[in-house]
Amino acid sequence: MALPTLDDYFPDWKEREALAEAMIPIIGKLYRNNVVAYCYGKALHNQSVTQLMKAHRYVRQLAHNELSEFESYPILCALQELDLGPSHVDVGKLTVRYMEESEGKSNGLTPTKFVTRECAEIIGRHVPPLERPQDIVLYGFGRIGRLLARLLIEKTGGGDQLRLRAIVARKSSPDDLLKRASLLRRDSVHGSFRGTIRVDEENQCIIANGNVIHMIYANDPSEPDYERYGISNAIVIDNTGVWRDEASLSRHLQTKGADRVVLTAPGKGAMKNIVSGVNSHLVNRNDRILAAASCTTNAIVPVMKAMNDEFSIEHGHMETVHAYTNDQNLIDNFHKKNRRGRSAALNMVITETGASSAVVQLLPELAGKLTGNAIRVPTPNVSLAILNLTLARETTLAEVKEFLRDTALHSSLQRQIEYVDAPDFVSSDFIGRRYACTVDGAATIVDKNRAVLYVWYDNEFGYACQVVRVVQKWAGISYPLIPRDVARTGFG
Repeated sequence: MALPTLDDYFPDWKEREALAEAMIPIIGKLYRNNVVAYCYGKALHNQSVTQLMKAHRYVRQLAHNELSEFESYPILCALQELDLGPSHVDVGKLTVRYMEESEGKSNGLTPTKFVTRECAEIIGRHVPPLERPQDIVLYGFGRIGRLLARLLIEKTGGGDQLRLRAIVARKSSPDDLLKRASLLRRDSVHGSFRGTIRVDEENQCIIANGNVIHMIYANDPSEPDYERYGISNAIVIDNTGVWRDEASLSRHLQTKGADRVVLTAPGKGAMKNIVSGVNSHLVNRNDRILAAASCTTNAIVPVMKAMNDEFSIEHGHMETVHAYTNDQNLIDNFHKKNRRGRSAALNMVITETGASSAVVQLLPELAGKLTGNAIRVPTPNVSLAILNLTLARETTLAEVKEFLRDTALHSSLQRQIEYVDAPDFVSSDFIGRRYACTVDGAATIVDKNRAVLYVWYDNEFGYACQVVRVVQKWAGISYPLIPRDVARTGFG
């Protein structure tokens, strides 16, 4: 057998690379018109040539469908020729469907005819996602706050959806604004900001990708006057973690220009804790305060719900191997909680987690069936939940893996659950993932009615994506999804 040569693969690669390059302006033009392109749930806008090619490769590896740029490019070209209204269009799924309908058939079905048929409901339907843009205020500008800022700026689109108008923080130094902008511009874990940032010191603003973001200094939620900055009916995202109950968070609502509050932590008391994709239907326009639960709860609940719906969980133990956070000490010092005073960078630290009780709040059918604990480890980001489950029936490794793969690709939890099945994944591979969690298929263990799942999650960026999805839902942003039978999956 002859050995492969450069000519066997390189020309094909260069042709596909050229097609991916040609896709970028088409995807960008669609996005500016609020038509968001996906490939099996993976957002295609603001992606590099290589990232677009990797999205196609993902489909070939995981969805058991051959998909290359040769097939998807004609579909994308056909889409740009149509007068499409605001929508989410899964180009990958459209392409595979077209291939299935036209392969080996003389039915005269061209990409243009096919796309026109599939997109009939959104052609000429220029209904904006919102009647008016939704003003957003970030109260706090730490790890989660800065990632939320990046996401909100990235998702500005045509400017008529969510608009980040202001950031509220305590003033720490005379050059506070410059330092805050620098922290937004560069991140040791997540890399550089994708775009341009300019500081307007005279007007105390950060201008990021053309978005004018006012920096407001305050020590209490009730202090700012947002109307002074032209901000009205704002959703305030409190990412400080200082105020966790409804009474203290309601101080945000005493300010002019604030309308609703989202907490980026588990809410206390009777406050609704929302995990996007799981109980988003509970979000009500009349609600004034919501919580987006914790990063661990967002990671665990989608998988637990899927497994319980399919196999019925009789008992489960969740062990979270969690990256260290700012709540811990870099070197040994006093801490009000046990063990957390020991150096985060030098130790594995056993600590408590409220994730098991939070899961029960969201999935009451699992009451009395779950236990949980956590270990903080010396890595700055990406955590791992180990779910040890006893199921109501016996199953096989192949069945569990196929079910989770299918859930990740085709279910209503498509934006929450990712599935990978390769032997060499480690935690740093999941930095920047936009899913609530990623199931590691290669690590999955099944023995009769027992299953052990290893679930990775970017406890910073993946969680921030979930928070933004809650805000989009609450703001009333809704898009038609194409193909029409694609399960509603939330927002990118």
